[in-house]
Amino acid sequence: MTGAISAQVPAQAHAQALSCAVPREVPRPSPDLPDDRQPVRRLPIGSYTLAISWSPEYCRTARDRAASRFQCGGGSRFGFTLHGLWPDGVGKEWPQYCRPTAILPRATIRRNLCATPSAQLLQHEWAKHGTCMAGSTADRYFARSTAMYRALRFPDMDALSRRPALTVGALAEEVARANPGMRASMMRVTTTRQGWLDEIWLCADTRFRYRACPAHQGGAASSERLRIWRGPDGPR
Repeated sequence: MTGAISAQVPAQAHAQALSCAVPREVPRPSPDLPDDRQPVRRLPIGSYTLAISWSPEYCRTARDRAASRFQCGGGSRFGFTLHGLWPDGVGKEWPQYCRPTAILPRATIRRNLCATPSAQLLQHEWAKHGTCMAGSTADRYFARSTAMYRALRFPDMDALSRRPALTVGALAEEVARANPGMRASMMRVTTTRQGWLDEIWLCADTRFRYRACPAHQGGAASSERLRIWRGPDGPR
C-alpha cells in the first residue's frame, strides 16, 4: 500500500514531480562520511547554489537500477528533481561535512522524496552540505531547499527538446523567462559528454536571492548545442 501524492501540471511547471507515490516503507540510507577525497572543510559561506537534475537523463544512464527504482520506475514520474542546496565559499573552495550526522529519520525522508527521490542522496546532501549552514537542522535545511525548488517554474521541456539547434544559452533564457526577475546569467547548465542536459545550477546570495553566477562556477558554454532526453519512448 502506498501513500500517493499526485499532480497534474501544465507545461510551464515542470520543476516538480509530474506524479509521485511514496511507499509506506522508505529505504534506510547508509551513513555518508568524509574521507580522503572528500574531507571535512569548514569555511565561511559566501553564497549558495541550488542544483536541480533532469530526471529523464539520470534514469536513462543510471547504473544502479535497484537504487533508482523509486525515481525511474513504478508509478512516479519526474521532470526536474532537487539535487541539493550547496553552501559555497568566498572563493573557489566550499565548506563540506562540517559536523557529524546521524541517519535521517524516515519521516524526514518521506517528506522530501517527491523533491529528491533518493533516500541516500538526501542523507548525502544533509551530511555534506546542510551541516555547514549555521543553526540548521535536517528539517530546516530541507524545508529551505525544497521551498526554493518548488517555487521554480520551467518552460515546456517537451517542446524545447524538439527545437532544432537548441543551445545551452537558449534553455537558460527560457528558464529565466518563466521566472520573473531571473536572468540567464544567474544559472549554469551542465551537460553530459554527449551534450545531453544534466543539471541546472542556480546561484544565490547569502539571503537566498538569485544573483549572477561567479566566473569560476563552471557549466557549459552558452553557445554549446544542447539535447534534452524526454523519456523512454525513443531517441531525441
